[in-house]
Amino acid sequence: MLGSLALVSIVGLSTYSAFTPLPLRQFSDAAPKPDGTNGETAQAPDAAATPAGSGQNLATSRPLGGATVQRTVTDDGSVVTKFSPKPRDGNGPVLIDSQTVGQDSRVAALPNDDLLEDTPEGRLPIIGPDGLRPFEQYARPWSGARATRVAIVVGGIGLSQTGSQRAIRDLPEEITLAFAATGNSLSRWMQEARRKGHEIVLQVPFEPFDYPANNPGRGTLLTTDQPGEALKKLHEAMGRITNYTGVMNYMGAKYMSDATAFEPIMRDIGARGLLFLDDGSTARSLTDSFAKAIGMPYAQGNLLLDGQPEKAAVLAKLDELERIARRNGQAIGIASAFDETIAAIRQWSDEATGRGIEIVGVSALAADAEQ
Repeated sequence: MLGSLALVSIVGLSTYSAFTPLPLRQFSDAAPKPDGTNGETAQAPDAAATPAGSGQNLATSRPLGGATVQRTVTDDGSVVTKFSPKPRDGNGPVLIDSQTVGQDSRVAALPNDDLLEDTPEGRLPIIGPDGLRPFEQYARPWSGARATRVAIVVGGIGLSQTGSQRAIRDLPEEITLAFAATGNSLSRWMQEARRKGHEIVLQVPFEPFDYPANNPGRGTLLTTDQPGEALKKLHEAMGRITNYTGVMNYMGAKYMSDATAFEPIMRDIGARGLLFLDDGSTARSLTDSFAKAIGMPYAQGNLLLDGQPEKAAVLAKLDELERIARRNGQAIGIASAFDETIAAIRQWSDEATGRGIEIVGVSALAADAEQ
């Protein structure tokens, strides 16, 4: 009986150690190592005693400030690590800094109020008082591994109830969803998408060359708009939802090639801590030039996946996107929430993961001067 209890205890402690949060595991590696004796106990050093440049940043977070670390070497040579509280000095609980990239999935549908400002056009994204950007807060975390990475952005969410529902329900959570500013029930769809794990961007309509014969919809930003009018339209679109990492164009070949019209829009987006995603549909776009000059995060699509919205055709485009990613290290595909497109992306994603492709949120592939 006692032997069974001991075995359960060791297994339990091993599991506890394996799932200890990363800062604790990193710190425990720096603590004194066992010398082979059973039951050795090491007191975690105080933050003030941690050498500068150790990489642990304990002066801020002190993740082991209230812990006793006990390591036990079992008969087979395995090391079991146990963390337990030690007496407090009366100064209150230890606060551990949370990550700034991404949100806890339990609150992913809720905005960070520090990253919003109230305006006549609604609650708009801003950079937080500590410098945290919406681009970082709402980004989907990725592995950080040096692998071939692909981002797929599926747009038009909010335009069709059935299409939006199917995209959120059926697409893998790694797929980025683009919400149309002209859509309906956007807050509802945003919450569902964020709970599912998707990173999201906001699609804003911009003027194409053949406007008004080809009209992107209400609130389209036009090259004839005065700067104040254009910003008002942009802010009205931005205020429709929260929790997005950036803004993406819907059409806009004419607008994005007009420096006078496009520059104040890009500056406003950048000043709010957002990325700009260019869908790559026009070679005349000034996105790259403005983003580099402003120092804001930006990305550009490499391939339109569903110009021919048939499953076989979309699968062929996805294979082409994979070849681009293997050649360049990364690639971004742009698509719409058609039934055939959703089915193709779902099938390809399962297969591509098995081939060593990592599917990431589009923010992971953005060029960013601050990183």
